[in-house]
Amino acid sequence: MPVDFSGTWNLISNDNFEGYMVALGIDFATRKIAKMLKPQKVIKQDGNSFYIHTTSTFRDYSLQFKIGEEFEEDNKGLDNRKCKSLVTWENDKLVCVQTGEKKNRGWTHWLEGDDLHLELRCENQVCKQVFKRA
Repeated sequence: MPVDFSGTWNLISNDNFEGYMVALGIDFATRKIAKMLKPQKVIKQDGNSFYIHTTSTFRDYSLQFKIGEEFEEDNKGLDNRKCKSLVTWENDKLVCVQTGEKKNRGWTHWLEGDDLHLELRCENQVCKQVFKRA
C-alpha cells in the first residue's frame, strides 16, 4: 500500500514561487498577493483516489483525481488555463504531468516525516514548497 497523504498541512516554506508564477504568466499584482499567502492543504486519500483542497485568504482551489487516470484540470483561480493531467505513483511520490499551453508543467508530492513536500514545475522554473502537518 502506498504512503497515506491524508491530513491537514500548513505552508512553512516557499522557494522560487515568483519564478514559477512568472513562467505561468501570472500578472504582477496577483504574484505580489500570492507570495504573501500561507495556504493550507487538506488532503483526503482513499487508496488511489485523492481530494486536495487548498485554501488561503485570497483563493481556494480543489482537485480530485484517481491515480493513473488522465483528467481535464481547470486551473481557474490559479493561471486560468485548462490542461490534461495524469498523476502516477513513483515509489512513494505522487507525480503529476500536465499537458497544455505550458511546457514541462507538473508537480510532485512526497512526505518526509511530518513534512509534505511539493515541487511545482513550469517551463524552466521549479518552486519548492514544504508544508507541516497541522
